[in-house]
Amino acid sequence: MDKGTVIRTAALAVALMNQLLVMFGKSPLPIDAEMVEQTISFFFIVVTSVWAWFKNNYVTETGKKQKTVLIENDCYRG
Repeated sequence: MDKGTVIRTAALAVALMNQLLVMFGKSPLPIDAEMVEQTISFFFIVVTSVWAWFKNNYVTETGKKQKTVLIENDCYRG
């Protein structure tokens, strides 16, 4: 996997852990207002999910072949 894939996957893992903590009533952010905390958590999980899953990560065999073809044709913008 390339560096971008690892970073996006790590960000998604942190967002999911944050959401899990909020669901169980733990405060991952030092904010007293419950609504503000839930709003921040919601937007964090949405943004990182969209970023991680809709970005072409080239993790499958087909994706790796696509990346190879792009590199060979000087079209890869990774």
